[in-house]
Amino acid sequence: MNSTDTLDGARGSAGPVPPGDLAAALHTPEARRDPYPFYARMRQESPVHRSPQGIWYLTRYADVEAALGDLRLSNDRDRMTRAYGALGGDLKAFSRLTDRLGRVMTNTDPPDHARLRKLANRAFTARRVEALREGIQRIVDRLVDEAVAAGPSMDLIEAVASPLPLSVVCELFGIPPEDRTQVKGWFRRFGRLSEDLEKSEAAIGQYEEYLARLVRRRRAAPGDDLISALVATQAQDDRLTDSELLSTCFVLITAGDETTTHLIGNSVLALLRHPDQLARLREDPALIRTAVDELARYDTPTQAIVRVVAEDLGIDGRTLREGELVYLLLAATNRDPERFEDPDRLDLSRSGNRHLSFGNGPHFCLGGPLAKLQAEVAVGTLVRRLPRLRLADGAALDWRPNPLQRRLTALPLTY
Repeated sequence: MNSTDTLDGARGSAGPVPPGDLAAALHTPEARRDPYPFYARMRQESPVHRSPQGIWYLTRYADVEAALGDLRLSNDRDRMTRAYGALGGDLKAFSRLTDRLGRVMTNTDPPDHARLRKLANRAFTARRVEALREGIQRIVDRLVDEAVAAGPSMDLIEAVASPLPLSVVCELFGIPPEDRTQVKGWFRRFGRLSEDLEKSEAAIGQYEEYLARLVRRRRAAPGDDLISALVATQAQDDRLTDSELLSTCFVLITAGDETTTHLIGNSVLALLRHPDQLARLREDPALIRTAVDELARYDTPTQAIVRVVAEDLGIDGRTLREGELVYLLLAATNRDPERFEDPDRLDLSRSGNRHLSFGNGPHFCLGGPLAKLQAEVAVGTLVRRLPRLRLADGAALDWRPNPLQRRLTALPLTY
């Protein structure tokens, strides 16, 4: 696609779909480039869709919003492993990784989830997140300065969108500057789990050992950082075990990295492809907060999340059986015309924008406010400081082959 293309998915054609399995189309090169026509077709033809493999796909806003709060749809690690095992697939990467993570709030159900979430909420407060704004601005300014100095072109992902969340999380958790290059290397290895399981597992082990040392230091000498705040909860009610503390640190530090990176990348690409909306943002920088919500809705970084049926339930006359997997297609709900007026239009001043990009219900993304804050600062700064920002001539854009995530491999820009 070139700089004149739009991402107006549902206005295009989804093309041929394999007979009997609309979901299979989500793995095609066409869907990788633009999944939204395929989501529109699923919503219209089979909104509660069961694939030949026995996996359910929900695409309508009302169904997914209800599912996110329904405890009959489980996020439990053990249930998930059994459900994947029943499909006969290769579970090595999945089961080993979840076993290493232990039982944390992202792979548990109530009451364990509520207890772990409550403890994390005590440390990960709105005040603590908002207090990071000035620091985030300094990091973004430095990254943009470095990119401009090396100009007149850059890969936005490599220059700004990827290093920003790592720098922010290191500040938040008190990871020393001299350790950050190593931490970044571990993060990159986690993302290649399916490519090289042994190396990825080794990186996870090294990272766990590093975090354990950091926790011991904070227990001996607390600081003003999130690890110290989590350690402090061990002296309060519902205390974390040492294993839970370590796993919680692992998840909180790691989880928001990729989502934030690709929220920024997808947002900048959408603005460049909609010059009228980019001009509005330049004329009214205060629009950035509603703009980020709209950009997160329009091209959602986390396209889908997975649940497993813990108890039979009915949706739209279909019965989902215990043990079956359910894919909640967040990106499809964010383009549902029953919920959003003219959903394929990018409108930075859209009101009532209750998108599901960060989930909903008890598992609503704890790091969502921090991801949005980073996108506000990064996108706002790029728009303000680089008035001639555009896609590089001849830029060939590609997305990683993962239908659960919408992730650009690179975003070449000139300015």
